[in-house]
Amino acid sequence: MPVVDAWMQHPTPRHLNHEMFASLRRWTGLTTLDAPLPVEVTLEALAEADVETGLSAAWYGPQGPLISNDEVAAFVARSGGRLRGVAGADLARPMEAVRELRRAVGELGFVALRIVPWLWQLPPTDRLYYPLYAACVDLGVPFCTQVGHTGPLRPSETGRPIPYIDQIALDFPELTVVCGHIGYPWTTEMIAVADKHPNVYIDTSAYTTRRYPAELVEYLRGRGRRKVLFGSNYPMITPARALEHLADLGLDDETTELFLSGNARRIFRL
Repeated sequence: MPVVDAWMQHPTPRHLNHEMFASLRRWTGLTTLDAPLPVEVTLEALAEADVETGLSAAWYGPQGPLISNDEVAAFVARSGGRLRGVAGADLARPMEAVRELRRAVGELGFVALRIVPWLWQLPPTDRLYYPLYAACVDLGVPFCTQVGHTGPLRPSETGRPIPYIDQIALDFPELTVVCGHIGYPWTTEMIAVADKHPNVYIDTSAYTTRRYPAELVEYLRGRGRRKVLFGSNYPMITPARALEHLADLGLDDETTELFLSGNARRIFRL
């Protein structure tokens, strides 16, 4: 069954070698990059799990881009249609960030915006995000963000679904919000927020199927079947490893299709 990977990135050395990812490298066995990684390596990793489309994201932080939008556009151009771009933005320069988002969507064909709050140590309710939320609504693209504890060596507070995701969904009811990394240890909160707001979704990136919390599996099997998307967090976890025990979740065919690709195709307008 074809797959869409809603949270991945083709890394640069600036990204993968950063000191804040030391904990992830320790957990996953990843090594640092001595040179840029060929796009073909990422495409092979996607193909191993029948991933037809990977949503490859830029990374912007206070010290500048770890993966720039133009770098992502170059990866996408070399992917033969297998990658689609997800924009990043510099929160410290709000108007420049809005203009860059409009360029990424309008000129580069990107399908979403992703900001990682722990990278900025600013929760999603900070005023610096709000011009970008308005632009996302105007452009018709989702806002993707991280929820749950922070695996890298940064504080976790910004990943709380309540109050942060709940509040931005109240302030911007037209904004589609895709919350990556499940929300653990606040998974029940994340499910409650997704239930409450029609435009809030969950992606499973950074977790293998065996590590999904029981409450998320129950949600996915039932009322949440149109609310949960597959994501890997490649290269930290490959899609094949993330999906290795998918059959153990006990999903029916319709739910499996929605989880692996149908929800993402609808939400990101692929």
